[in-house]
Amino acid sequence: MSKKILTLGKLLLASLYILSFPTLLLFLSGNWLWVEGLIFSAWFIILCATAILYLYFKNPDLLAERFKPPGSKGQKKWDIIVVILLVLGFTIWITLMPLDAQRYQWTVNFPFWLKIMGGIFLIPSATLFLRSYIDNPYLSGLVRVQEERKQYVITTGVYSLVRHPMYLGATLLFSGVPLLLGSLFGLGFGILLVLLLAARSVGEERMLTAELAGYDDYKKKVKYRLIPYIW
Repeated sequence: MSKKILTLGKLLLASLYILSFPTLLLFLSGNWLWVEGLIFSAWFIILCATAILYLYFKNPDLLAERFKPPGSKGQKKWDIIVVILLVLGFTIWITLMPLDAQRYQWTVNFPFWLKIMGGIFLIPSATLFLRSYIDNPYLSGLVRVQEERKQYVITTGVYSLVRHPMYLGATLLFSGVPLLLGSLFGLGFGILLVLLLAARSVGEERMLTAELAGYDDYKKKVKYRLIPYIW
């Protein structure tokens, strides 16, 4: 597929989508110079821009797959609901944290060392996100088997660590960011999003076991679904 998949219109839309979340975060905080908010905003923008540029130059077919909207051919019907819930949940999460940590300060006396820990969590989170794109050329945003692209099981790289490394990256994101920002409400809501991802991984693996050759053997080789040595 041609790199022209990323048209000017789609590039503009993707840029606005990426920038909307940091802008919303800082606007709702009431403090455009909020240091922790600026750190997360820079991390988020750099991560998203790096992923898009990598896919544009190295794997435009996957970029096209990532741009597919919910309800695309082959996506499981239950996953359409999950994707919508994830997008809504992420928006609520981004909205809740600045209101809690800055504007209304519902969370008080948040330990500084926990903020440092939250910032540290973002390093392996970004690594897992980017490595997932690099190691898995079939990393769709939808639960479906990409028969038209002759999808096969990926077992190397971060996929030799856990079966869903991107979900592990998201787990570190949903726990690390509220710690960095100092929001207990954000941490609680982030846990709900992690549970939603965990449930999605179970349904996704049922589909992959039934429809993708070799996935059952892969599960026997890599025993942990989401968190190494735990689950």
